[in-house]
Amino acid sequence: MRTRTPLTCTVALVAVSLLAAAGCARNDPGSGGADAAPRTVTPVTGCGGGSWTDPADLTADREPARCDKGAPAPRPLAKKRRITVATGTLSAEYVAPLQVAVARGEFAKEGLDVELKVLPTPDALPLLAKGDVDAQWAAPEAAVMNGINGGFDIKWVAGNFSPDPTSKSGLWVRLKDGESADHVTMAGRRMGTMIGKGSVIAYPMDSSLKKHGGGLDKISFQQLGSADVLTALQNGGVDSAWLLDPVWRKVDGDKRYAFLGGQPAGEPLGGLLFGPKLLTEDPDAGVAFLRAYIRTVNTYFAGDYKSDPAFVTELAKLMKIDEATLRSTPSLRMDWEIRKGTTDRLQQAYADAGVSEGRPPVPEEKAVDRAMYAEAVGRRL
Repeated sequence: MRTRTPLTCTVALVAVSLLAAAGCARNDPGSGGADAAPRTVTPVTGCGGGSWTDPADLTADREPARCDKGAPAPRPLAKKRRITVATGTLSAEYVAPLQVAVARGEFAKEGLDVELKVLPTPDALPLLAKGDVDAQWAAPEAAVMNGINGGFDIKWVAGNFSPDPTSKSGLWVRLKDGESADHVTMAGRRMGTMIGKGSVIAYPMDSSLKKHGGGLDKISFQQLGSADVLTALQNGGVDSAWLLDPVWRKVDGDKRYAFLGGQPAGEPLGGLLFGPKLLTEDPDAGVAFLRAYIRTVNTYFAGDYKSDPAFVTELAKLMKIDEATLRSTPSLRMDWEIRKGTTDRLQQAYADAGVSEGRPPVPEEKAVDRAMYAEAVGRRL
């Protein structure tokens, strides 16, 4: 079990490490930047109008961008590159596209030798800043935004997923006498979660709480291990909890509990972070990585991928999880695009939670770069 450190201290320590690394990155004469030559963007076969959606479209039933199966086609780099990607886990379903891209040779087709390295986000961020890892499969969490605010050259360059509309992964509460799902008062409740206030989940959590008289500043938190969250909710140790797939199925249908909301439909909250190496030093490799990732989504994860029993078996083996558990929840909506304003909403939640550093919010253009995934599908911004 990981040692529990007060969250504000953890965020502050990570931010200090990021800022120190950022100073080195800014002084790197090979970091490119504003003087870099403009990129040439050409149309891509198989990626038509449906390969791009308006970032301002936040409708819950928005169809995610898609190209044809097998598109965009590989464009192998002249010289092979080795890419190290840090990820907090390899057993979560949202990491599956990267694992499939490695296993099925989609990265290799681009001339990339990709290693997926398991590292906790607080450990990986300073390494990304120094260039010891090339990319991170994570999210624009509070520590990341604090680092960017301090001058670190890191950007969110691709999304990962949004939940299926039928999923009930999110905020669950044990109802008190006289309460119903439509009439719950969350202020003063004690919430059990394995995710801290500095995580991107703070945004949908804050939204759900505010709909029921609460807010991140009006409840208390108890951080628990993944195996302990449900147990604490059921035995009264906490009276609310953020339950992930497929744990929520244990209380779904039980009238003692109510689901109050989860991640916004159609809005990815995480994905791929690039540091200066792939943003400015070697953008060809960055675009190649995104091209392989997008092709993997279009080829293997375009729709209800769990309707293919053989593919579910393959995923369960790659993720090293029980196949029945994987089948028990609906397919995720894999989505490489980033919605407009997501980082603004995230930062508001961090401010509400008290884990930002009190600085002005990071403007979206400093935190998000859609140009690389646009280039991969032939879209000129």
